Amino acid sequence: MDADAFTAAHEAEWRRLDALVRRRHRLSGAEIDELVSLYQRTATHLSAVRSAGHDPVLVASLSSRVARARAAVTGAETPSWAAAGRFALVSFPAMAYRARWWWLATAAGSLLVAFLIGWWVARSPAVQAALLPRASVRNLVYHQFQHYYSTYAPPAFAAQVWTNNAWVAALSLIFGILLGLPTLWLLASNAANLGVAAGLMISHGRGVLFFALVLPHGMLELTAVFLAAATGLRLGWTVIDPGPRPRATALAEEGRASVTIALGLIVVLLVSGAIEAFVTPSPLPAWARILIGAVAEAAFLGYVIVAGRRAERAGLSPDIAEAPAAVPVSG
Repeated sequence: MDADAFTAAHEAEWRRLDALVRRRHRLSGAEIDELVSLYQRTATHLSAVRSAGHDPVLVASLSSRVARARAAVTGAETPSWAAAGRFALVSFPAMAYRARWWWLATAAGSLLVAFLIGWWVARSPAVQAALLPRASVRNLVYHQFQHYYSTYAPPAFAAQVWTNNAWVAALSLIFGILLGLPTLWLLASNAANLGVAAGLMISHGRGVLFFALVLPHGMLELTAVFLAAATGLRLGWTVIDPGPRPRATALAEEGRASVTIALGLIVVLLVSGAIEAFVTPSPLPAWARILIGAVAEAAFLGYVIVAGRRAERAGLSPDIAEAPAAVPVSG
């Protein structure tokens, strides 16, 4: 095959194909038919050139043309930064903002349970004795609780904490489909553990240390877990009351939108894990460590409120499922 002669014979067709691909969203019915026909012919040309095997430059050029034309004909789209930007600025904050009242109720209920359990444990030596032997309590209060944050190398500890918290958040969200009952159990368990630890530390005069170790990372971490649980509970309520939508449709829509929370919290929990590994056990003063945690918490809440409210007012959906790209057809 003479590559130059072959190119000269078909280059006009290829250029026409390129022009139609560039204008693929504004084609008439006849032009769409022409696009499909030229795509098929160019794919045949590519096959012939490959079989001849004499001109790798022409093969590469035709391969690129055919790939672009195939995307135009089939409606396939290449992932772009625009999709990531929409997720960060619309989908995730919009879903978090939509669930704000569930989120607030989940946080308030969990913290109330933790406070009541902590108060009960701190005021009752009998309860403390029933929970753990005296030696175990002293070991927890004076050694184990504080040393937990510095036992492992920070990078490994950050990865461990991130993985564990992401798993807990994912379970809290996924279990929502079971009417939210397992999610409520996870929340209660988490609140109980927090309350027991706080009660034991406070009763032994270590309350300041407890809050100095928990608050830097705990504010953002608990906020993320509460958001995941709230989204799961909201999904569970959709099973009970789908509203005017058919139940299957409502679950599909809410399920897809809820996935945005799971994906977004991966990043949020990565930040809280880094704070827990690098800031919490650091030699910084307690006020400085708590301030770092408070800044991270304020930044996250501000981002969700501002971006989420803007998306809601604009009528934008948090659903990550894009409308299917239109496949060219002639009318």
